[in-house]
Amino acid sequence: MKMSDTENKKVYVPMAADLIHPGHINIIKIAASLGKVTVGLFTDEAICSYKSPPYMNYDMRKIVVENIKGVDNVIPQYTKDYEENLRRLKPDYMVHGTDWRKGPLAIVREKAIAILAEWGGKIVEPEYTQGISSSELKNKLRGGSK
Repeated sequence: MKMSDTENKKVYVPMAADLIHPGHINIIKIAASLGKVTVGLFTDEAICSYKSPPYMNYDMRKIVVENIKGVDNVIPQYTKDYEENLRRLKPDYMVHGTDWRKGPLAIVREKAIAILAEWGGKIVEPEYTQGISSSELKNKLRGGSK
């Protein structure tokens, strides 16, 4: 795509971003190649609804994410369900790793695909970065297994 093709495209990337790792950077890089990137940063409450509390609070994580190359805007993501932000932003693309194809997020994925289809939006799913995840990093920091 030429720059002129992407400059008016809106891209939504939901993430917790508690411990930034290469997988996050890869997702943002791919998202930025598609257009202007808005990160829907999970609030502390949203994170606690499905996993352990974040090390950094929302305001700290927002500062980090706002300063990652390729991120144009950061807004709160209040729940695991992306409907509110998708309907508000009406992005051309939503970028999410392939990790949500199975398990409890598969239902959320199907709903997001259906919502985006209402205005011709698409899901872009870069391959999940193997060998690293925030949950694994947190487990190691807490002295868990290697």
